[in-house]
Amino acid sequence: MLDPKPFIFDVHLDLSMNAMEWNRDLTQPLNKIRNCEAGLIDKPDRGKGTVCLPEMRKGNVGLCVATQIARYTKQKNPLPGWHSPAQAWAQTQGQLSWYNELERQGELTQICNLKQLEAHIAKWSTNTKEQLPIGYVLSLEGADSMVTLHHLEMAYEKGLRAIGPAHYGPGTYAPGTGTSGPLGAGGPELLQEMDSLNIILDITHLSDTSLDQAMDLFNGTVWASHCNCRTLVPGERQLSDEQLKRVVERGGVIGAALDAWMLIADWERGVTTPASSGVKLSHVVDHIDYVCQIAGNSKHACIGTDLDGGFGLEQSPGDIESIADLQKIPRLLSKRGYSSEDINNIMGLNAVDILRRAWG
Repeated sequence: MLDPKPFIFDVHLDLSMNAMEWNRDLTQPLNKIRNCEAGLIDKPDRGKGTVCLPEMRKGNVGLCVATQIARYTKQKNPLPGWHSPAQAWAQTQGQLSWYNELERQGELTQICNLKQLEAHIAKWSTNTKEQLPIGYVLSLEGADSMVTLHHLEMAYEKGLRAIGPAHYGPGTYAPGTGTSGPLGAGGPELLQEMDSLNIILDITHLSDTSLDQAMDLFNGTVWASHCNCRTLVPGERQLSDEQLKRVVERGGVIGAALDAWMLIADWERGVTTPASSGVKLSHVVDHIDYVCQIAGNSKHACIGTDLDGGFGLEQSPGDIESIADLQKIPRLLSKRGYSSEDINNIMGLNAVDILRRAWG
C-alpha cells in the first residue's frame, strides 16, 4: 500500500544562498516571503520562490543536502562571483554561520555522522513534523572557495560532507557547465584529499572530460545531486547514458532536478513558461524512470530538486506551488507501476542508504 506521505530526502537545496543573497527568511511562511519581494526586479524569480522550512515540513522533506556556494571569478570570466578565493571562502563561512544560527533556533540540525543520521530518521518517523528541526548534510557547490587543502580540512571539521568541484564556467579545480576540458592543476590533489577525509564527490556540473577523470581518480562515494538525463533532454548539463551507468556502477544515486529547462527540450529561458510548454512533475518522473531503467532497479534514483536555485515558479513544473508538492510524485510513480518500496527508495531511502554506506 502506498505511504500517504513518504519521507523525502532532497539531496540539493541552496538554502543559505537564498537566505544570504536573496535575503529570504526561510523560517517564515511562503506567502510572507513572496509578499516581502513584491515589486523587486533584481532577480527573475522575485516573488516566485517555492522553498521555506514550513513548506518542507508540510511536505515531509525532513532531510536535505544544503549547499554553500561562492564562485571565484578570474579576470575575463563574465559570470558573477568573488574576485579572490579568500572572498569566496569568507562568503561560504557567512553561509555556514546562518546554518549554525538556525540550528541554535531549533529550525535545522546538522547531520555529520551515522549516529546523527539514524537518530534524525527515527525522530521523523515517530514525531509531529511541525515541531522538528529539518536535518541537513552540508555540501559545497563549486570548490573555488577552497583557498588551500588546509581550508578543506577546516571545512570538514565544521561538517562539510560533500563537494561538487565545479559549478558554472571555468573553475580552479575543474571546468563546469558551459565549459570543457580536463581537471584543473589542483583537481587531482583536491580529489585525493576528499578521498582521505571521506567526503562525497558530487559530479554535478563537471565537464564531460573532467567527470571521467574524477571518476577514475576518486575512490570514495559518488553521487550526482541534481542531474537529469541527456537522452531525454540534450545538452552537456545532463548526464549521458554512459555517465549514468558509471554512477550506478559505483553505487551512487542521481537526484532528479526540477529546473524546467532540464526537464524538457527546447526551453528558452525568459521566454518559455510552464503554461506554454506544459512542463509538469510527470516530466520529472520521466527522468526518474529513465535512471531506473538504466540501473535495472529503483536503487539509484532520488530527488535533488535544486528548487529556488536561481529560479522559481517561472521555471518550475506547472503543477507545483511549493516544495511540499513533491508529495505528488509518489502517486505518479505508482501509476507507472512502481511499488511502495520502490517509491520510498526514490523519495528518500536510496540517498539515506548512500550515507549509511559512506559513514558506516
